[in-house]
Formats: sequence, C-alpha cells, structure tokens
Amino acid sequence: MESVVTLTNANIYQGSALILQQVNFTIEKGEFVYLVGKTGSGKSSLLKTLYGELPLKEGQGNVVGFNLREMNWKKVPYLRRNLGVVFQDFQLLTDRNIYENLRFVLKATGWKDEHLMNEKINDVLDKVGLKSKGFKMAYEISGGEQQRVDIARALLNSPKLILADEPTGNLDPETSDEIMQLLFQITKDYGTSIIMATHDFIVINRYPSRMLKTENGQVTDIPLSANATFAG
Repeated sequence: MESVVTLTNANIYQGSALILQQVNFTIEKGEFVYLVGKTGSGKSSLLKTLYGELPLKEGQGNVVGFNLREMNWKKVPYLRRNLGVVFQDFQLLTDRNIYENLRFVLKATGWKDEHLMNEKINDVLDKVGLKSKGFKMAYEISGGEQQRVDIARALLNSPKLILADEPTGNLDPETSDEIMQLLFQITKDYGTSIIMATHDFIVINRYPSRMLKTENGQVTDIPLSANATFAG
C-alpha cells in the first residue's frame, strides 16, 4: 500500500503551546478516516500541521511525499497543490460564477492553457453532479450544491489527499447523506485519501470508518472494527 500521510512521534504545537504529543498514525491511499474530538482538543491544529500552516517542530511527518520538518514558506504552495481542502462554510467567491470560482483556483496554482482549464473544470463539475450549474452564482444554488462545488474545487489538482473540515456541519440530514456518499465514492473511484473532521456522530454511525480521536493531548487510532457502535 502507498502511504499518503505518516506521522511518527510528532508533537503538534500552536505557537509555543504543545497541543498534541507523540502522534503516530499512517493513512494509506484511498482510505477514508474521520478526525473526531471535542472543540479545543487539537483537531484544527492537526489539520493545519498537515497542510503546512503550522510547522512540525518535533517528530517526523510526511504528507503526499513532502517532509513536514523541511517545510518553509517556499515549499508550502507545492504541498498544497497536492492537497484538496473542503471547508464547512464553502468559502466561494461571491463576485463570480461557479465556473470562474474554479478557474480562479487553477490560475492561482499555475495553470495557463485555457483549453486544459476548461476541460478540467467540466470534469470536476461532472464528478460532483453539477456540470450544468457552472454559470450559476454561489447565492443561486443550495447549500448542498455549494458544498459540492467546494469538493469540486478540492479535486481540481487531482490530489492524493483531501482534508475536509466539518463538510456536513451546515447541511440538513438528507443533504449530508448526499455529500457523504460523494466523498466515499471519490475514495473508491479515484483512490483519493480523505481525512474528515466532524462532530456529527449520526453521520459516523451511518457511514462507519476508521477514526482518529483527539483527547487529553493524545491521538487515539480507532479501527473500523472498534467503532461500528461508537457513541462519541
């Protein structure tokens, strides 16, 4: 199996404060993993370390082939081109349509060929079931559709890893189901690994998978076989 994320004896800091200590886990290609824990328990700090916003000062870490101990401001953009990030609040640009939102990201990550950009945008919109909605403004589509656009944006650079931060947090149960089915389909069809931070244990119980739990400064790795009836 190909490892997409490996942390070994990693200490996670927020500034000078030690948030998580002796973190050890590996995530393989195509794996779906929940990241759970109470507010303030270190979930966000862990995610920020994985995408280079927080430096890894102690221990070892490798994310999509990048050594986190060797990260600096010059290397972070290259790391992030190999990642996709899905936000709870979508973070779409409100002054342009969906198509132009996606085009903006491609240009920002170095794409120049207009034909290839058009092809890629149509491809990711098709993957999330929104091929006919590219001309719409963000405010003209539903919350669930906006989250699908957010997922399409995360897929633009064919990432090996997607970090999803509470992607169902602002959605009704039916729409949450649609988004979860889409995320699991992405892991299955494209071999993309997904780490999904969530508080939603209804979702976890409906779509059980391996979990990483942040608690008391530690990260506990809970395999699927142990969390099928996990209650939080």
